[in-house]
Amino acid sequence: MTAPVVGFVGLGNMGGALAANLVRAGFEVVAYDAAGPERTPLGARWAPGPADVARGADLAVLSLPDGTVCEEVVRDLVGVRDRRVTHVVDTSTVGVAAARRLASMGLAYVDAPVSGGAAGARGRTLMVMYAGTDEHCAQVEPVLAGLSDRRRRVGDRPGQAQALKLANNFLSATALAATSEAVAFGTAAGLDPAVMVEVLDASSGRSGATADKFPDEVLTGRYASGFSNTLMAKDVRLYLREAAGLGGAVAVAVAVVTEGVWGAFAAAEPGADFTRIYPFTAGTAESPSSTDSTSRTTSG
Repeated sequence: MTAPVVGFVGLGNMGGALAANLVRAGFEVVAYDAAGPERTPLGARWAPGPADVARGADLAVLSLPDGTVCEEVVRDLVGVRDRRVTHVVDTSTVGVAAARRLASMGLAYVDAPVSGGAAGARGRTLMVMYAGTDEHCAQVEPVLAGLSDRRRRVGDRPGQAQALKLANNFLSATALAATSEAVAFGTAAGLDPAVMVEVLDASSGRSGATADKFPDEVLTGRYASGFSNTLMAKDVRLYLREAAGLGGAVAVAVAVVTEGVWGAFAAAEPGADFTRIYPFTAGTAESPSSTDSTSRTTSG
């Protein structure tokens, strides 16, 4: 069986790494990004627009900021009279309702959001959670395998993978915000933040925040995970909207608080790396790795 030609739309931090993975996996990749050709991975072919992707590829992978942009791109793909594209693999986080709309627009649609960050994409360790019909998933499985070594089919209807991705990001956002508050509290009480994180990560307070976000980004002062607070605020807002729309079947008290925290952070520092929620929460722009004892004991 001949490998499909893969179109890729959206070459940001995540999309660029995923497109490069497909090239390394041996796929012919036709890539487009609204920012221009400079982001095209080595070995991929630049397409001047979505219409060129539609004509030059068998299926399209999307890595875009939100459902509105995804719908615009899919509309462009569908509107090409001599299009070759028949399937869409959407790695974007768009929400349940948007995924259902996208699935009804005329292309075979597989809902396939990812989690693990740009570093996970580069290392092929990020999780691809996907949902779609048996036929559609079977058709795109080789491409999913090209994206990452970790993938799991979670449902047979588009929107189900989005629900899981929103639940995941809600937990991630809540844990990081709560851990930031806790570390700020301990630092203000005179504790060494590095010792705090080490102990928390070996205790019942362990989470992704203590396992990697704080050790890799916060304690080092790097704040360069590659995921913005604006996107995290969008994802939490989507989660809250979807959960509230279930008509009381899900309590959203924690989600309301988490959405408020991330909304405030995104409004104050739009586009900042999402791990910078620690200095935002602590009320200081200083890294907690500072060796200055005065700054460490007043950061809360």
